Amino acid sequence: MSSSSLPGVDASASPPTAKRSVGDLARAAVSGWLGTALEFMDFQLYSLAAALVFSQIFFAGGDAAMAVVLAMATYGVGYVARPVGAFFFARIGDKIGRKQVLFYTILLMGAATTLIGVLPTYEQVGILAPILLVILRLAQGFGAGAEISGAGVMLAEYAPDNRRGIVASLVALGTNCGTLFASGIWAILLAVMMESDVIAWGWRIPFIGSAVIMLFALWVRFNLKESPVFEERTDVVDGKALSRAELKKVATETNDIRTLESLERKPLKAVLVSFFLRFGQAGNSGIVQTYLISFITITLAVSKEVGPEVVIVSSLLGFITIPVVGWLGDRFGRRRMYIVMSALSLALIVPTLLLINSREVGWIFVGYALIHNISVLGLASMENISIPEIFGARNRYTLTAVVREIAAIIATGIGPVIAAAWVAAATGSIVPIMVLMGVFTASALVAALVAPEWTGRDLTDPRAAM
Repeated sequence: MSSSSLPGVDASASPPTAKRSVGDLARAAVSGWLGTALEFMDFQLYSLAAALVFSQIFFAGGDAAMAVVLAMATYGVGYVARPVGAFFFARIGDKIGRKQVLFYTILLMGAATTLIGVLPTYEQVGILAPILLVILRLAQGFGAGAEISGAGVMLAEYAPDNRRGIVASLVALGTNCGTLFASGIWAILLAVMMESDVIAWGWRIPFIGSAVIMLFALWVRFNLKESPVFEERTDVVDGKALSRAELKKVATETNDIRTLESLERKPLKAVLVSFFLRFGQAGNSGIVQTYLISFITITLAVSKEVGPEVVIVSSLLGFITIPVVGWLGDRFGRRRMYIVMSALSLALIVPTLLLINSREVGWIFVGYALIHNISVLGLASMENISIPEIFGARNRYTLTAVVREIAAIIATGIGPVIAAAWVAAATGSIVPIMVLMGVFTASALVAALVAPEWTGRDLTDPRAAM
């Protein structure tokens, strides 16, 4: 039986080139930026709430240090659902396209965040309060699991080959915008409201208000065109990917060497390199953007306003760091930039954390801004394009999402919990934070050192880069 017997498949024809205008690229960029901004705003809203007030609202009645550990553990719960959501949604995205999946992920993620803002407290309903919080965190994580990966894949597949780094850096800018917006809201609340009012009802405002961004992002995505690379894939017929058996038949009859190689070769090295690149950045993100704020506020006993304010200042600087690193990745190669940025991060861990540990507000700002921009935002700028580039066309979304989220659940999900417990056991020492960040950063450096260069490869190639 010839391949032409498969419905809609012409074995002799190449897929048409999918044309996209500058306006289409701009819409895709805004879509990725908005979705990622909402995701990180959601998680930063929670992480700051966990550090500042949730230990009193949902985990009241126990030891203060243990309440912080429980609040951080609930933050980590959101990461438990992310790999499941990543696998579920990303497989659909590889089969029928990225556009539909990205619409539903942002809807689920945004709705869960909004509902956190109307939850009853521990004082009102007892143990039911943290149970409901965990359920919403699971729903939030399930939707978020495929969100940033899908945004990164979409922009990678839209962007010109020699501009992928700076275009895809908009995804990382989305993370920065979300972090900045969440931190700004918290800073305003703490500045204009009495602490008792924030704990009583003020903490609800940012969660409920996030619905505005969700609705705008849904409108943008509803009008978004599908990824051109998805439409140009040789295994996509009438908007749907062929099964493995159908694809193998077509590839064999047409002598499609690239496809046959992709079906026979397991991308183990690509998976491992991507995993450790992500593990390094995600681990640093969890420590710096989540636990370090709690450490500054509770362990160092610095004013509660300082934590959100340092995040705001550092995030503003990130609007320079992120696109510059993305551009440098286009100019010099992403592998080389990973090596440079990871080595610089390792060198800065001890001095920057010592500045933070000084309890001097000015030095806290300097130390936090340096370590946040180098170890978190700089690596995120390259990560969002690197992992989609490393994987082949047929399973790009699935492998990108699953690798990112498994690394995140290990690094970001449990990192702040380990940090909180270890620092408590070490009676407030900052050394455990230094050790954890050293491990995370070294993992990204080693992964980059053992990988071949992957910058600018053909994204319609079904084979992995290594």
